[in-house]
Amino acid sequence: MAFSPELSVVIFGLLASMSYGSGDFLGGMASKRMSSVAVVVIAHFIGLFLLLALALLSREALPASTDLVWGALAGLGGALGLAGFYRALAVGRMGLNAPVVAVLATAFPIIVAVTTQGVPQPHHLLGFVFGIIALALVSYSGGTLNETRGLGLAVAAAFGFGAFFICISRVESEGVFWPLLAARVTSFTAMLIIARFTRQNVQPTDSGLFRMAAFAGALDVFGNIFFVLAEQSGRLDIAAVLSSLYPAMTVLLARLILNERLSRIQMLGVLTALAAIILISLPAPANA
Repeated sequence: MAFSPELSVVIFGLLASMSYGSGDFLGGMASKRMSSVAVVVIAHFIGLFLLLALALLSREALPASTDLVWGALAGLGGALGLAGFYRALAVGRMGLNAPVVAVLATAFPIIVAVTTQGVPQPHHLLGFVFGIIALALVSYSGGTLNETRGLGLAVAAAFGFGAFFICISRVESEGVFWPLLAARVTSFTAMLIIARFTRQNVQPTDSGLFRMAAFAGALDVFGNIFFVLAEQSGRLDIAAVLSSLYPAMTVLLARLILNERLSRIQMLGVLTALAAIILISLPAPANA
């Protein structure tokens, strides 16, 4: 049964969000016992070979060189965003920097989509507002506005993540795996360079941590695949907002598996995210 483009972008966007959020949860668990850079390097290494296998097994046609270039630029943006994000959390308050990254990383593709694809329906715009508010609430953990350490890094990280969404959406072919493989090759290489210059040990301390990081990498790959499918099915802004609701999935998994308590602000964020999903999922009027 084929879904309409309006429904497909919602389904794929939510699947991307669930994959990203689950991968972040596993990556966060592994980062408690090993370097976060090492976790990312392992995850990207596994993701690279997973994408290569999917590209070969699916017999997807090799896209034009320009599409591969856009994929590589997307991977570079994602790698720089990730490095900046981790550094911002290390030097500043997570409660301030994490929401800044989440909100701005979503705002950039919204601006591009409105510029290139026109203004969406009013209820979709309201859903975007709810989604951005939900990101800030779910990611918030007690930071205050007068604590600005790492804020510049957070803005730079958001620009990197936003660049990933925007660049990967510029791929003109219907291919999925090869452009994402180009992105993963670039991001993996960039993370290796970062690990080298920061003298980070990327060797896993035991097989259990390696498996955890590997599963995180696989989930991140599927998150990227679902995002590309969402963007190909409909508007970039809808795909970006729905795919970016992954912090809600992460905190829910922490609640279910680790029995971590959700703050009232985070719970309000989860409810706001649900409201955003409902508004974005509503179809456009027949005469629109």
